[in-house]
Amino acid sequence: MSNARQKAIDAIANTEYDLNQIDFRTSHLKELFGTLVFSEEVQKARLPKPVFKALQKTIKQGAQLTDPAVADAVASAMKDWAIEHGATHYTHLFQPMTGLTAEKHDSFLSPTGTGTAVAEFSGKELIKGEPDASSFPSGGIRATFEARGYTGWDPTSPAYIRESPNGATLVIPTVFVSWTGEALDKKTPLLRSMEALSAQALRILKLFGKTDVVKVFTTVGPEQEYFLIDKNFLYSRPDLLACGRTLFGAKPPKGQELEDQYFGTIPERVLACMADCEAEMFKLGIPVKTRHNEVAPSQYEIAPIFEDSNLATDHNQLTMDVIRRTADKYGLVCLLHEKPFAGINGSGKHNNWSMATDAGENLLEPGQTPHDNAQFLVFCVAVIRAVAKYPELLRVSVASAGNDHRLGANEAPPAIISIFLGSQLQDIMEQLEKGKPEKTLPGGFMEVGASVLPKLPRDAGDRNRTSPFAFTGNKFEFRAVGSSFSIGGPNTVLNTIVAESLDFIAGALERATATGTPLNAAIQDLLPGILKESKKVVFNGDGYSDEWHKEAERRGLPNLKNTVDSIPVIIRKDSVELFGKYKVYSERELTARYNIFSEKYVKEVTIEASMMVHMAKTMILPAALRYQGEVAGAVNATKSAGLDAGAQFEHLKELSATLGKFQAATAALDHAVHHKHSGDPYTDAKAVRDTVIPKMVELRTLGDALETLVADDLWPLSTYREMLFIK
Repeated sequence: MSNARQKAIDAIANTEYDLNQIDFRTSHLKELFGTLVFSEEVQKARLPKPVFKALQKTIKQGAQLTDPAVADAVASAMKDWAIEHGATHYTHLFQPMTGLTAEKHDSFLSPTGTGTAVAEFSGKELIKGEPDASSFPSGGIRATFEARGYTGWDPTSPAYIRESPNGATLVIPTVFVSWTGEALDKKTPLLRSMEALSAQALRILKLFGKTDVVKVFTTVGPEQEYFLIDKNFLYSRPDLLACGRTLFGAKPPKGQELEDQYFGTIPERVLACMADCEAEMFKLGIPVKTRHNEVAPSQYEIAPIFEDSNLATDHNQLTMDVIRRTADKYGLVCLLHEKPFAGINGSGKHNNWSMATDAGENLLEPGQTPHDNAQFLVFCVAVIRAVAKYPELLRVSVASAGNDHRLGANEAPPAIISIFLGSQLQDIMEQLEKGKPEKTLPGGFMEVGASVLPKLPRDAGDRNRTSPFAFTGNKFEFRAVGSSFSIGGPNTVLNTIVAESLDFIAGALERATATGTPLNAAIQDLLPGILKESKKVVFNGDGYSDEWHKEAERRGLPNLKNTVDSIPVIIRKDSVELFGKYKVYSERELTARYNIFSEKYVKEVTIEASMMVHMAKTMILPAALRYQGEVAGAVNATKSAGLDAGAQFEHLKELSATLGKFQAATAALDHAVHHKHSGDPYTDAKAVRDTVIPKMVELRTLGDALETLVADDLWPLSTYREMLFIK
């Protein structure tokens, strides 16, 4: 076996890890939860009552925080609390257009000039920071040499302590904007979209007489999928190290065919890592709820309880970071790429989305008799209309080079955006389209057939795991989001398109009721027409089937098969008008994202292609040539002995032919990668998709064929059967 592979396996076999780093008997999870968060409880205990009330009004009602004295008082209390927890520095954490988080640490310490120092942190420092913005993606909003950018405190997402070796840091969630005020991040547009939806939802609720509701929140519970493999394999795979996915790798004899990984017993080392991750997340106030094995070998999932979508976005970014950091303590590496291994399931992030009032009422809760629940029907139909009217915006919100490998495969929803309603809700919507709905299909009970078992309640509708946008009881599950994504982008789009639908419905109902039409009558007049126009997007069948693709085309549903097909939607006239109307994105901000998405696509694919060429030339080709020499020597020796070398010669012919094609494919990809770019980001993205990616596919096919031909002791790359199954 090759030296690197053997070293990786030897290291795994001979290393023992401490799997008992967390003791929930001495540190009960109830006592851990939120201990590192500057929570409402901490604020109430440490802030003067007027300051606490002003801050809570901002957090819960969206009131602007204008008094500098309030900011100073919050900053002082926050600093004292942080220092008590061992913090020496603070940072404004923001989410630039890279999709990751960014931070710059500043010390609390300020020299006095007399040889001593004091710990200081003012309201001004809390509210605004100024990181160097020159190297963050701006998509043409600003020149690279112009460095000024601002972070602004987001009081609706609580500050927290991030513990690390040799100290701790006070982390303050912020927005990130340019010197001219444009959003350079994921959070700013998300907050704008939440306000837009709240304003329109309040109009609907006012019609139902709920004038005491001050704010409507969108809530999200993102299910996070990820892979864990031994980190020794990472060091023997340059592609995993640089790209997050394997660029070569033949299908192993056993993959996920037996379906024995899904919900199976969690491996001991992985379970220890999960428990450690959860302990850290509990301290940070992240309400994680479930953990389990996913479908593919070495694939897992963690899921939280619903939260306000802004906080859920921050917590999901933290979740990914905690898993990555904690995995290393157990000799593991977390892979968040959407498709780290070809031929088995990739990873997504199911975005469970709903709307709720500040009083805690879920506006997508159907109740026991949803056919009689007019408020639920209005909000639900608004979502259906939004998805039917803006499916391409939802599609582009989940577009990336990584997610292109996953969407449409038999593991993830197709690129065609459709809605699954389930039999109960589907029946109600069909009744509503024809007039007033009169009944709700009952769920009933299941007879399992064993007398010792109780009757199990049956839901009125099944779930559809092939649908990209499915109603699942009291929420919609947007299943097309990629595992490495910030959920800020998809939820910004979702909030905005639903805000537009609520605006449309509120306007129609307000006009009708103003002329004396009773509300219920106005609803019965309005909703059937909306459903008739929007039902083309409703599909309860198998989203993977060829028949659905044909049916979707007949219905006129768009099928944007890859990122490059999707990107132009961002700057289309209707998109600019929509986001401009609700002040979520300006035209300049949309153009910037059009350029950033295009540039990112080009860069990611180019890095992968360059790495493929490097691995082909320096790793696979030398190994294959050595083996070719061995086989040729064996053929000649057999012939010299007067024996029949026919079978060996046929093997040599196959090997040599594959190797020749592999060398030609390597040269072709190398040439394509070094082709001069036009300078226009989208033109370059199209060129990369049409010229580079097909050559990558061809080279991979040949490289994987060589893996099945070359002697195992010469093959230089850790194989799928090793990475996915050796723990």
